[in-house]
Amino acid sequence: MRFTSGQVVVHPHHGPATVTGTFSRTVRGEEMHYLQLVVKHNALELALPTAKAEELGIRPVMGAGKVAEIFDRLTAETGFEESQWSRRIKHNVDRLNSGDVLIQAELVRDLTRRDADKGLSLGERDLLRDARRPVVDELSIVLDLPAEETLRVLEAAVTDGTRPDLTGLDDRLASAS
Repeated sequence: MRFTSGQVVVHPHHGPATVTGTFSRTVRGEEMHYLQLVVKHNALELALPTAKAEELGIRPVMGAGKVAEIFDRLTAETGFEESQWSRRIKHNVDRLNSGDVLIQAELVRDLTRRDADKGLSLGERDLLRDARRPVVDELSIVLDLPAEETLRVLEAAVTDGTRPDLTGLDDRLASAS
């Protein structure tokens, strides 16, 4: 993947980030090239070896096909849920840490529904917040909506099975890049 200044990419754990540039540094006598990123939601600055960007999970912002997959997951039936809190929280933390937006969307779905049915513990509430953030941040870029509106669209998909109209999304994304 080639990177250009101003390009928006997605870090698997931090979410959408803007490429602010590249730089080189000599490490143990070898010149290394680094990619500079600024994470959208908190202005965190990251520097990663350009050669390892793909290995680290840096990817372009999702396309319309992936958005449709996300809404398929959000509107699907709730997955298996551990009854024991400690096992459930461990399983959910593993899902969050996967860095896979589809798995994180499933986690958002399951925790949102659990919250509506039984309520969430403080730890699960924090987990829901942490799982929602990268999904909402990326969807708001792709759908070209403010984060608050994107959150409403996401919650409507989970609770009511409502899906946004994605007609023409591929064309809009192609013209934006």
